[in-house]
Order: sequence, then C-alpha cells, then structure tokens
Amino acid sequence: MDSKAQQHRRRSIRLKGYEYSQPGAYFVTVCVYLRSCLLGEVLEGEMRLNKSGHIVEACWNDSPDHYAHVQLDAFVIMPNHVHGVIVLTDDGGTDRVNVGAGFKPAPTGPQGTAKRHGLPEIVRAFKTFSSRWINEWRRMFGAPVWQRNYYEHVIRGDAELNGIREYVYSDPARWIEDRYHPLRREEPG
Repeated sequence: MDSKAQQHRRRSIRLKGYEYSQPGAYFVTVCVYLRSCLLGEVLEGEMRLNKSGHIVEACWNDSPDHYAHVQLDAFVIMPNHVHGVIVLTDDGGTDRVNVGAGFKPAPTGPQGTAKRHGLPEIVRAFKTFSSRWINEWRRMFGAPVWQRNYYEHVIRGDAELNGIREYVYSDPARWIEDRYHPLRREEPG
C-alpha cells in the first residue's frame, strides 16, 4: 500500500469479531464536523439547543420508529457532539419498517421477517438524516455536519450503564472541562 493510501486508511474502532446487531446496550458519541459548535450553547450548566440541535434531537428520538428493536436511553446534545445510549432488544426478528422519512426499507427474509439492523446502520441513518435536515435548513446542501466516524462502547452491566448515564446527564454542567470544548487542546497521542 502506498503512503498516500495508508494516510487515508481509517483505523477500526470496533471490537474484532463482535456482532453489533446482537441485543445489548451501546454508548455512542458522535462529533460535529471539525468540532464546530453547531448545535447550541451551554449557559449556566444547561444546554440550550438551537435549530440544528432541535433537528438532531428529533432525528435521535425518531430512531425507534424506524427500527423496532431499538430503545433509547440516556442522551445529551452538546454544542459540538452528542452522547447517547442505544439499546438493541431481542425482538425475535419482527422489525417494522417505516420508509416515510426516507430510511431505506429492510429486505425481507424467506418467512417475511425483516433484516435486523446493527448499531453501525442505526448511527449511519441518524447522521445521514440529521445532516440532510440541518443542511436543508441552512441551505448548505452536501456540507458535512458530522465527523466521519463515531465512538462506541459495548456496555457490559448495570453498574457500567448507571455510570454512563451519570456521565451523559452531567455533561452540560462539566462543559468547560469537556475534552470537546473548543478552548481545550487535546494532548497528542
């Protein structure tokens, strides 16, 4: 592989061999492109959403309407990123499909059961449709809204889930200390 191709090759952050469509709870962080404060501002420890932030909130909350095996848990929108917990349930393969908002329909199997979508597809849809709505509102068609990848973590128990919930809900109060705050510089490495 030449050096230019190697530069643009993305390192996978997924667990090798892990099936991301299986039931479980997943913590995700999605960052705005170039970490721009596009979604609102934190004032006195509270997040105040702007129009883009409200669009992101609507798209996030709409996910279970398009994926029957998705339940949403803790969620916060910050000025330049979002944190959320997505729970994939064991629905026995009876996903419903709603194509009204532009989500692509799931192909059906031999017994008429819909394909079970994994976490990457669910996050991709969230990013795609929130980007489209934001860009339509801003009249900036095709402009990037989100960074290319996202952070994910498989939650492995109730104690960990409760800790993540606390982290998510308290993030606005800690904004000035947040690693994504525009005034903070991340250490290399």
